[in-house]
Amino acid sequence: MELLIDGRDLRHAYDALQAVDGVDLRVAAGEIVALLGPDGAGKTTLMRLVCGALRLQTGEIRLCGIDLRAHPDQARANLGYLPQQFSLYQELTVLENLRFFAEVRGVPASEWAPRAMEILDFVGLGEFADRRAGALSGGMRQKLGLAAALVHRPKVLLMDEPTGGVDPVTRQSFWQLLIRLLEDGVGVLISTPYMDEAARAQRVMFLSRGRVLAEGSPRELRAGLAGRVLELGASPLRAAGKVAAQDPEVEDVQAMGDRFHLRVAAGRLTEVERRLGEALRSAGCVVTSVRAVEPSLEDVYVHLLQAVSPAEAMSSAHG
Repeated sequence: MELLIDGRDLRHAYDALQAVDGVDLRVAAGEIVALLGPDGAGKTTLMRLVCGALRLQTGEIRLCGIDLRAHPDQARANLGYLPQQFSLYQELTVLENLRFFAEVRGVPASEWAPRAMEILDFVGLGEFADRRAGALSGGMRQKLGLAAALVHRPKVLLMDEPTGGVDPVTRQSFWQLLIRLLEDGVGVLISTPYMDEAARAQRVMFLSRGRVLAEGSPRELRAGLAGRVLELGASPLRAAGKVAAQDPEVEDVQAMGDRFHLRVAAGRLTEVERRLGEALRSAGCVVTSVRAVEPSLEDVYVHLLQAVSPAEAMSSAHG
């Protein structure tokens, strides 16, 4: 499998703060790799190192086999980048904005117009080519940002929380576009705060304080907690959560909508399930369900964070 991003022992510090600390990063053709972690985990710094916006202090990065440090312009020619804050020219139309980004990327005049319309149709903005960028909705702006990142046909796409602040329907549409890109062999590195988005990636990297806590496919990561998660539905909910937390073999209690996910000690799930029902009824709670469920990525995420920083895990779970 062709490696499009090959980063080894990546490090970057802001004065005394080690923002990226010994990260190995690989993205193959036709693969989406998702970066997950709380604010300050190092996701954006890692993105900026890969695109060459920050100087690499230690380690090496190769983009499509080209050394980024030795040949930065040649390496970055293969790259499309959509940052958290994508800047549009409000008074220009959609097509004029795309022409600007195409020309900045060196797309010849004979190619940019057909390519622009092709990519606008791909992202669903073809009928809005003459609309001023300032009149676009948030979701449409993000799609224009994606179009701008793709206009020069990059092999590698970097996206830093591209769906932040957009509605769920737009997020779904955005991910459908990304999955279609994989058919052309594009490699995608994306950071996201959304667990459901990360679950769509072929690989997930959990980051904390600049380090990789775990890496693998969503299935592989969830397997680490297999047989250790109970779903609890009961009322009153807060009282039920307190009862569950008092069980000596319940390691963690996390609210999931109108239910709780309980992480229990390995091998003790059946015993805790039986004991908990009795304890809840004794406390006057009405139990609607206590059952074993497959762990979610959020269960895995909180478990990993608690291992390195309980306070950070609490902030992430409730933030």
